[in-house]
Amino acid sequence: MPGVRGPSDYSQEPPRHPCLKINSKDPFNAEPPRSALISSYVTPVDFFYKRNHGPIPIVDDIERYCVSISGLVENPKELFMKDIRMLPKYDVAATLQCAGNRRTAMSETRKVKGVGWDVSAIGNAVWGGAKLADVLELVGISKLTSTTQSGGKHVEFVSIDKCKEENGGPYKASIPLSQATNPEADVLLAYEMNGETLNRDHGYPLRVIVPGVIGARSVKWLDSISVVTEECQGFFMQKDYKMFPPSVDWDNINWSTRRAQMDFPVQSAICSLEDVSAIKPGKIKVSGYAASGGGRGIERVDVSVDGGQTWMEASRYQRTGIPYIAGDISSDKWAWVLFEFTVDVMHNTEIVAKAVDIAANVQPEKVQDIWNLRGILNTSWHRVQVRVGHSNL
Repeated sequence: MPGVRGPSDYSQEPPRHPCLKINSKDPFNAEPPRSALISSYVTPVDFFYKRNHGPIPIVDDIERYCVSISGLVENPKELFMKDIRMLPKYDVAATLQCAGNRRTAMSETRKVKGVGWDVSAIGNAVWGGAKLADVLELVGISKLTSTTQSGGKHVEFVSIDKCKEENGGPYKASIPLSQATNPEADVLLAYEMNGETLNRDHGYPLRVIVPGVIGARSVKWLDSISVVTEECQGFFMQKDYKMFPPSVDWDNINWSTRRAQMDFPVQSAICSLEDVSAIKPGKIKVSGYAASGGGRGIERVDVSVDGGQTWMEASRYQRTGIPYIAGDISSDKWAWVLFEFTVDVMHNTEIVAKAVDIAANVQPEKVQDIWNLRGILNTSWHRVQVRVGHSNL
């Protein structure tokens, strides 16, 4: 692609915040401390998790940068940034979550393969850009189309990013055409994050945002879009990010028996406390995030201070001063909710959180029941241990 340099090594990585916990250097994968996530509803760019599969591409000539749209379309086009910016701009508050969020805790049950994330491979941002449904109209695909006349049923996104899993080829993923052409699905070609130009870590100059779906489908550093018959045949759609039962291991796995994971399940985590926290006896604030895929709002968050024997409902909120009502037009349907609950804790205990979405989906109790060899979608109850002492801790 004109105007693009793909660095062959990791010497040209962008600057990052020193508080990030680095889970892998090459490629760079890092998350913020969990306490940073509850400081604001919209996650600052510096504290948004960084997920990469290779060295970060450099686009140094924005005037020449363009995205080709081809495949089973009437009139293929090349779109430059000025063309995309001429389309109506939408701002969408959407939470992105890596499918491997909370993988470290799953590994403690039985070892799994993948980057060892704690609870912060998730963040909530306001993404600004053009709706993919509007972009596809430019090549003759009308809104709410599920199949083109020539048999196109999926939209494949190909990145500038090169990765070893694709044998040095580009990272890619796809979504159904019906989702891509539905304005209500809010799929964006985003060039802004929290009101500022995307930075290199998050996909400059252009990335896809697929709200409500695991982060792996929101392709960064977009190179091309193709309308195709079958879903993307790339590594990360066919041989990764699939949910297998606990009985499957690397000796008996058959990737073709499972669908590529799209929506993420209901999830929550406590962020005001570490896995083991020492506190003084008395009042303690338990706060964290809860989110569900597919635009399903959070109906409630339950907190237990006795290891899950009894439960109390936490308060939920998105923006300050606006009541959060799950599924209401006043609430951001693609975004997380933050929760908090204040309770007296006088002795050592286990504090647990679980969320329920508007479809009454609830987090499973035990990680063992959802263990899978790739360690994805750990949505088991989130537990932290509290040690109460009487000295000046």
